[in-house]
Order: sequence, then structure tokens, then C-alpha cells
Amino acid sequence: MKLPSQFFKPLAIGAPMPVRELPVRPERMIHFFPPHNEKIRARVPEMAAQVDVLLGNLEDAIPADAKEAARAGFIEVAKAHDFGDTALWTRVNALNSPWFLDDMAEIVREVGNKLDVIMIPKVEGVWDIHFVDQYLALLEARNGITKPILLHAILETAQGVKNVEEIAAASPRMHGMSLGPADLAASRGMKTTRVGGGHPYYGVLADPVEGAAERAFSQQDLWHYTVAKMVDACISNGLRAFYGPFGDIKDEPACEAQFRNAFLMGCTGAWSLAPNQIAIAKRVFSPDAKEVLFAKKILAAMPDGSGVAMIDGKMQDDATWKQAKVIVDLAKLVARKDPEMAAAYGF
Repeated sequence: MKLPSQFFKPLAIGAPMPVRELPVRPERMIHFFPPHNEKIRARVPEMAAQVDVLLGNLEDAIPADAKEAARAGFIEVAKAHDFGDTALWTRVNALNSPWFLDDMAEIVREVGNKLDVIMIPKVEGVWDIHFVDQYLALLEARNGITKPILLHAILETAQGVKNVEEIAAASPRMHGMSLGPADLAASRGMKTTRVGGGHPYYGVLADPVEGAAERAFSQQDLWHYTVAKMVDACISNGLRAFYGPFGDIKDEPACEAQFRNAFLMGCTGAWSLAPNQIAIAKRVFSPDAKEVLFAKKILAAMPDGSGVAMIDGKMQDDATWKQAKVIVDLAKLVARKDPEMAAAYGF
């Protein structure tokens, strides 16, 4: 662990200065696309206009014989387009894979100044972040990168979840973390093949009632503990937490319910794997218009956040002022990206 006095110093001569605060931008969804697919590459401008974050995926779901094509396809896309307010990310292959070093070196060399975040899979401890941090600083210095590229860790092993607090504090490059439920389930030995979401056998049974033949069963969330632990680690270090993939693309109500749970628990956004999930993420991770309008009333009545005010029969104080500011700040970000929501929020 770096000493506090050294924490924000570049790790290589000529590398850009690390950021002290994350850029302010909406990140309701991280939309994945396979860069080796030429037809999908042709739709990148259309996708970029609809999403907050566009991510070229090089890891899982990319066949081994298409890894190099995916890397080349991502570089082609990054060079060819101006992404405007849409953030450009990539997910590289795992640190122990034969593709990781080339993923990093070629992408930073070719499009490092257009890249916002690199997503690192299967992060298990600070040692993974420290290695990538140092390697990336050397690549930035060699290739004249002018702004630091941030890192986003995926929690998809039991050891990674165990070490989540240390991972969150490992580097000023840290942007945030995402839940990776499929690999995490395998790492833990969980008895499910679902990618995110609940399970019909995971729940609690109501107490027996005399004379009643049936007892109510309530399905529970397999990922509640992990999401809460991830959110605490991220928020306490100024990072952003994300729900990962929801694999059942056709089950939109279940996807929306899972995303909403994550939103209410403090997640900034979620992954979208198909166009219909983009719309779901926009609905869920955009603040409700009624809540925003009420929050604006609180801020107007208490400009400096002090004192007590009665608004619509409800008492407001410094604690509710802080909650209102979070909602209004998020609404302002969304409004910059979405004119319809801007109108609904009154901005």
C-alpha cells in the first residue's frame, strides 16, 4: 500500500497526474458490445447516442479464436468515432490470460487518449490493482497519454469479495466495481446456473398458522449481501458501484426488479447486454420525476442545508437536505443526456 504522501503521485516518469475526484457524468448503464462482430461495429454510433457508457468487451463471451479480432475491432471503433458525452470503456482479458498484456499495450498505444476506463475481470486483491496500476502508468508514459485511464474492478470471486475494502482503496485510478454474479457463483460453489437475479428455492417460509394447509414462501435476493458490501466499500472511497449482468434477456420484469434493488441500495448503474436492457436501466437509474421535484423544494427552502423546514406536511432537516441534494445532482446529470427527463425534472 502506498503511503498517503505518495498516493497521488504518478507511478512512472511522464505518466499523467492521477485524478483526485471522479469525473461527473451519468453512468446509468454500461452497455457491452462484441467488437469482433462487424455488423455490431457498424451500429456503434447509434448505440453511443443511446447509452451513458459504451464498453467494448474482449473477455467472456468472446471466443478464444476471436480475441485478437475483438481487440482490433475495438481499436478501429475507438479511432473512427467521436463519442461526445458517452464514456468509452473496454473490458480486457483476465490478468492470467495469454491476451492481457497485448490488450493493454495495443489499446493504450492506439487509443489511450480516447479511453476513459479499463474494466479488470476477476480482481482478487490489491496486488492485482497494483500490478495493473504500475503497468498502465508505464504505458501511459511511453505513449504520451495526457489523462489518466481509470480502472474498474469486477467482483467475481469469493476472495475478491473478502478483500473488497482493500481493493477499493488500492489506487487513485479506481473508478468503481461491478458485481459479476456468474463467476462469483462458481467461485463460491453456489447451486445456481443463473446469471444474476433470484432463485425460486432461495427464500424464507412463513410461520405455520393453525388450520392453514399452506405456508407463504417469499423468494429472497441471492446477491443482497454482496451488493451491500460492494456499495459500502465503493461509497466510502468515493467510487461507484454497479450491478453487473442480468442474463435472462427476455425476462424484463425480473431484470427491472433486480436493477431497482441495486439502485435503492446505492448502485450508480448496471450492465446492459441487449437494447431492451438499456431502456430498463434508464427507467430505473434515472431519479423519479416526483422525487426530484420534491427534492428541489427542499433545497430551495433550505439553501445552505441548515435549520428545519416543513414541506407538504413533512419535516425536513440537514439529513433530508443531503438526501435531496444527491437526488437533484443525479437528476442534473441525467438531464444533460436525456432531454425528455430534463423537461420532467424542470431543468
